[in-house]
Amino acid sequence: MKDTKSDINWYEAENIHEVPSPALLVYPDRIESNIRKMIEISGDVNRLRPHVKTHKMPEIIRLQIKHGITKFKCCTIPEAEMCAKNGAADILLALQPVGPNIDRFFSLKHIFPEVKFSCITDNESVIRQFADRAVKHGTETHLWIDINNGMNRTGIAPDDNAAKLFELIFMLPMLKAEGLHVYDGHIRDKDFSVRKKKSDEGFEAVYKLAEKLRSPANHEIKIVAGGSPTFRVHAMRDGVDCSPGTVLLWDYGYSSSLPDMNFLHAAVLMTRIVSKPAEGLITVDLGHKAIGSEMPHPRIAFMRIDEYTVSNHSEEHLVIKFKGSEKMNVGDVLYGIPWHICPTVDRHDFVTIVTNNHAGGQWAVEARKRFITI
Repeated sequence: MKDTKSDINWYEAENIHEVPSPALLVYPDRIESNIRKMIEISGDVNRLRPHVKTHKMPEIIRLQIKHGITKFKCCTIPEAEMCAKNGAADILLALQPVGPNIDRFFSLKHIFPEVKFSCITDNESVIRQFADRAVKHGTETHLWIDINNGMNRTGIAPDDNAAKLFELIFMLPMLKAEGLHVYDGHIRDKDFSVRKKKSDEGFEAVYKLAEKLRSPANHEIKIVAGGSPTFRVHAMRDGVDCSPGTVLLWDYGYSSSLPDMNFLHAAVLMTRIVSKPAEGLITVDLGHKAIGSEMPHPRIAFMRIDEYTVSNHSEEHLVIKFKGSEKMNVGDVLYGIPWHICPTVDRHDFVTIVTNNHAGGQWAVEARKRFITI
């Protein structure tokens, strides 16, 4: 497993015999290194609005605040509540609230009046519902237009219809139009120059829309854009905030497909061999319930195992075949980097902290809950 830190045994814990498996291990010193790298790329800590959906942990929010980051982005009400409870000053809910989640959003504003909450929208009906609730609650509400510039997951095309929604926000009582939210997560080309070209082409219409909105009344048009794959691209733009998330923990999927992104792996899965059911096979306790499994294999890159094939992956078991399995015994420990860290974290109630090769203490994955208090 390639890593940018020279210590090849950085992931090992001398007291791993004390840690039940499967376990997700995290490394605070590496997280802080990634935070510093994130700030360096952005060029200005005030341009960062990191996404919390990767880690969902209060301690990682506080680590970022320690380094001067005050704005955050999230996708769920519990994630927003976790950010607010731990010192965030400005929180963007980047999933358009509908149904009861609209009232939950306003509950956040009442419980944490010192925090600026905003959310995205791409729909006239939802905007009008927000205006009604804002008047009812007597609180000004900040909205961003969610722009679809090619991903086709959420949002509205950056055209006249988007401009009309923006102006509608200005017209309705107790609403404030913040700007444009643009997520181009579909752009993941390995070659940075290709990634940049695609992102730049997709952003031309966004710039034109922003200029159109800005001109008539000299509106302030903020833009928050991208995730981790296009982070470096958007960091080069003037007047654009960046919202990377995976860079904080990093994973095998992005480290292998985005070689220009020199972040450190800061989360490792630890598992143990629980059986050797047949010649050439080992079974570890790393089932679907412990690792993100929405993608094809390989779902993990094991340390010190160059190649392996999966014979079976079920709820509690992962059966693999590889050369050298005959040298391993039931009870042996394996470490590995997950392919996709975000859903992997979401499968764990807590993570185990490893500092200076010693496992000690736990951090709760608080915002994996559907409800905290709101």
